[in-house]
Amino acid sequence: MVMFSFLSVNAQEDTRIGAILAYGTEIENIGIGANAEFPIMENLTISPSFIYYLPKKEYMVRVNWFEVNANANYYFVNQDNMSVYALGGLSYNSVKVSFDDDYGILGNYSDSDGRFGLNLGGGINFKISGNIIPFAELKYVIIDGGQLVAGAGVKFNL
Repeated sequence: MVMFSFLSVNAQEDTRIGAILAYGTEIENIGIGANAEFPIMENLTISPSFIYYLPKKEYMVRVNWFEVNANANYYFVNQDNMSVYALGGLSYNSVKVSFDDDYGILGNYSDSDGRFGLNLGGGINFKISGNIIPFAELKYVIIDGGQLVAGAGVKFNL
């Protein structure tokens, strides 16, 4: 117990909203999104988020992908200048693939699919000053092929 006395056990009491810039390894593209944190008990928040990956076109195939997440963040380090959390939750991923034949030989085709998965990961908040909190997050989405998502952004205390 004495070893961990250097860690602050302050609970997060502020509701936060923010923006995130992310990179997904399965789609191999950048995404932009929004997130929020709602405290529900000491060191535990509910954190919904949405990430829309920029459309990707290779040759005649266009891919649109977005994900909606419902995570729980558990803060196990909560100091004055930073806080570290583990995250876990559910993810819904929607992918739409379109084939557009620009030459009119093969025709056009489109299909979409949505899948539920699990999120596991962690993140860190950097408390600089005021209500702006930069953060970085890394999570793995357990779904068919799996996807590692690295993200960074800012959160604002409300």
